[in-house]
Amino acid sequence: MKTVLLNIFCTLSVSCMVHAADAPNIILIFVDDMGYGDLGCYGNKKIRTPNIDRLAAEGQRWTSFYSSGSTCVPSRRGLMTGRHPALLGRENLQGSRDHLMAAMLKKQGYTTAILGKWHLAGYPRDFTTSSMHPLECGFDYHFGTPGSNDVPAPKGTVQNRRLFDTCDKFTFQVPLIRGREIVEFPANQELLTSRYTTEAVKWVKARSNGRFFLYLAHNMPHAPVFASERFQGQSDGGRFGDVVEEIDWSVGEVMKAVNEAGIDDETLIIFTSDNGPWSMFEVHGGTAGPLRGEKGTSWEGGFRVPGIFRWPGKIVPGTVDDMAANMDLYATFATLAGGTQPQHLDGYDSTDMSGVLLRGEASRRTEWLYAGGASAFRSGDYKIHLSTKLRSSNPDTRKREAVITHDPPLLFDLSSDLSEQKNIASAHPDTVSRLLERMAAFREDR
Repeated sequence: MKTVLLNIFCTLSVSCMVHAADAPNIILIFVDDMGYGDLGCYGNKKIRTPNIDRLAAEGQRWTSFYSSGSTCVPSRRGLMTGRHPALLGRENLQGSRDHLMAAMLKKQGYTTAILGKWHLAGYPRDFTTSSMHPLECGFDYHFGTPGSNDVPAPKGTVQNRRLFDTCDKFTFQVPLIRGREIVEFPANQELLTSRYTTEAVKWVKARSNGRFFLYLAHNMPHAPVFASERFQGQSDGGRFGDVVEEIDWSVGEVMKAVNEAGIDDETLIIFTSDNGPWSMFEVHGGTAGPLRGEKGTSWEGGFRVPGIFRWPGKIVPGTVDDMAANMDLYATFATLAGGTQPQHLDGYDSTDMSGVLLRGEASRRTEWLYAGGASAFRSGDYKIHLSTKLRSSNPDTRKREAVITHDPPLLFDLSSDLSEQKNIASAHPDTVSRLLERMAAFREDR
């Protein structure tokens, strides 16, 4: 059921339609492991996020926005391809590099840049020569890390709670790379957020002509979390809060740069997270707020993330309760930029959100498949769990947690039970059967 609380309603007039000539600059701010409840505009009372809150107040804040996966790599595979990662199997994306998001936008004349974490090339022996390096995948400029900030771990250790508690900013041997050159090894993790921000501001201000796509993919707040010295010990939300507040500062600096460049009304800014919080690591993890579960689970807390969209004069501010996913950004960007949809690729399921963003229409996405460590499916307000798990792994040993199979599946009504506490399957067997049929059709259709 759709509930869009808009300050004003936009009619289907020429002024509201976006044509290729009016294509926006696109800044996608993609943070790592930030939970649904980690921002002030999503109910957090301890962590100060005034810039992100302003982004939400001046744009649309979505309450049912999903990551494509509940962990880092699947989420990015879905984002960059518009294809559901659960339907890709182990497919190597090298053969479809020309269809990745940046490549699609580049074909439309966009200048493209990635700052931060890539994580679509694994951890090759030499990332700088990888065939899946961002410069081989449609990006004109690259500055960042191959993947997560906890890889590789020091020899003889595992990425567990004790190591995160005792490590310092250089413990993890993460390379910082500009283009194909390693500029720092190991990278100083306290400076990652500020360095990316400085690069983003310079890059935006240098775009005097033509449209651009900036993918600002922060390593933080993925465990272990680090903030610059001036943010350390400043948040009521502890160490994790310090990191989120620095990210909020970063968002403010990017917004300021856009305004100073005189392109505020020409720029679409999106803020979202790759998956839910890694709460099991305590001070290194965030919160899913009212949602159950965390990163690596099929509960709402694993997949449902902040989703904020701002484009002054085009996006009508409000709260959107409709469903969408980060993989839907592909089709949306293609529509706004005048690009094409790669319908011939298996698993392509990106749904154009532009009608909701610009004209107050209902979202075309009404179903979602949760897949990874456990399996679930949502259709409308109802959600079934075929299997569940408490968390992705044991935080002390890092052994995988057991997956519990449910036959019949668990059933929850998310409209009245957002925290997924009351299993109503026994009272609604017909609903369970219908969702099982819809889940099978979802997979088959794609």
